[in-house]
Amino acid sequence: MTTPICDFIDRYAGSARVRMHMPGHKGAGLTGCEAWDLTEVGGADSLYDPQGIIQESEGNARGLFGAAATLYSTEGSSQCIRAMLYLCALAFWEKRPGERPTILAGRNAHKAFLSACALLDLDVAWLFPESGGYSLCRCDIPPGQLEEALGRAPQAAGVYVTSPDYLGNTAGIPALAQAARRRGVPLLVDQAHGAYRRFLSPSLHALDQGADICCDSAHKTLPVLTGGAYLHIAPSAPPVFRARAREAMALFGSTSPSYLILRSLDRANRVLAEGYPERLAETAGRVGALRRRLGGRGWRFLGDEPLKLTLDAKGYGYTGGQVGAYLESQGVVCEYADPDYTVLMPTPENTEGDLSRLEAALSALERRPPLPTGPPPFQRPAFVMPLRRALFQASRRVPIGEAVGRTAASLAVSCPPAVSPVVPGERISENTADICRYYGIGQLQVLEREGGAAL
Repeated sequence: MTTPICDFIDRYAGSARVRMHMPGHKGAGLTGCEAWDLTEVGGADSLYDPQGIIQESEGNARGLFGAAATLYSTEGSSQCIRAMLYLCALAFWEKRPGERPTILAGRNAHKAFLSACALLDLDVAWLFPESGGYSLCRCDIPPGQLEEALGRAPQAAGVYVTSPDYLGNTAGIPALAQAARRRGVPLLVDQAHGAYRRFLSPSLHALDQGADICCDSAHKTLPVLTGGAYLHIAPSAPPVFRARAREAMALFGSTSPSYLILRSLDRANRVLAEGYPERLAETAGRVGALRRRLGGRGWRFLGDEPLKLTLDAKGYGYTGGQVGAYLESQGVVCEYADPDYTVLMPTPENTEGDLSRLEAALSALERRPPLPTGPPPFQRPAFVMPLRRALFQASRRVPIGEAVGRTAASLAVSCPPAVSPVVPGERISENTADICRYYGIGQLQVLEREGGAAL
C-alpha cells in the first residue's frame, strides 16, 4: 500500500528548503512535529480539489473501505455530518425544487447534526427510542417505527441514525436501509465510533450493511491523530452525493487543513492493509474473554460492540462516575462515565498488559448491592418553534429551576451523541428539568423573549 502523503512530507521535511511560506513556525518549534506540518506548497496537493498525493491516498482508503468515494476530513466526523446533510438537501431539491426538506433522525444525534440542520434550515422529525428505560445515549429504532414515520413525512429527504452509539449499541442498519429505500430516501449513518467495523470478519461497516453515506471518525478506533475522519459514499447513493461531495466538505471545512492529520490518515492505510484484520480479530477475542471473566465476577455489560466495554456500574453497586474515578486512581482512564455506565474503548494498540491492568483493577473493586435508582422516564417535550428560529434568537443561560416553561435555545447535552431531554425550539418541562438534574446539568440556555423574531 502506497503512502504518497507521508512520502512527500518526509522528503520536504528532510530537504534544505528555506520556508518562506506558512505556517509561521517554519518547520521548527517546541513540540517536535513542526517539520511535518505544511501548507499547500507545490506538490502537497489540495484537500478540497485533490489532483495528486491526496487523491492517490484517498483512493487507497476508498479501496480499503469498499466505497464508491472516500474523502478525508481533518476536522473529525463533525465536518462529515454537516456535509452529509448538505448533500441530502441537494438531492431532495433536485427532485423537488423549492420545497422544504425534512430529515428523520434518531434522537441520539451529535450536536453537529443540530448545527447543520439550523445552518441549512432543515426541518427535523425526531425518531424517539421506543424501548423502556431512558438512557442518555441509547436510541433503538425498529424498522416498523421508521416505516410509520416515513409515511407521516411526505417531505422526507433522508433518514439519519447514529450507530454504534456511545454505549456500544448498534442499530439494525440493513432493515433500516431497506425501509428508507422503499420510500426512495437515502440512509445517512453517523458511524463515528465504528471505522474499525469494516475490518471485522464479516464486515459490519455501515456501507456494507446498506447505508448510502456515512462518516467514520478514524481517530476514535483506528491509529490516527485526533481530527482524522472519513466521509464514505456508497454506489447506491444519489449521483449528486459524489458530484458535489468536495463542495460539501469545503463548505464546512477550514481552508487550512492539517497536514499532520492528513499524514496520519495516509499512514493508516498501510496499517489497515497489512495485517490489521488479524490484529483486530485477536484483540476482539481478548476483549471478549476479558468480558466473560469479569462477568463471572459479577460485572454486567451493555451493548454488542466487540471493541467496547460498557460497564453497568449501578448493577455492581456504584455510579459510573465512581467506577471511572476508581479506575483512574489505578492508572486506567475511561472514555466516558455518567451516573449509570462507565465506557472503555480498547483497540489493537492496547497491549495485553493494558487489558491485564484493567482486569486487575476491576477485579479488586469490592462488589456492593446494586443501586436501584435510574434516570426519570423520558417524556417528549412540546414543539414550540423550528430549530433554526430558536438557535438564531437572543438567549441567556438560567438555572434549571428558572428554565421550566421556557423555550430551549441550545442543547441540554452536547457530547456524546445523546437523547437530549430538550433541543432548541422545544418547551422545557419539569420532566426535562428532572432528567437534567439527574445528569448533573445545572443550567440551560433559554430564549430571551418567548415568541420573538429570529435575529
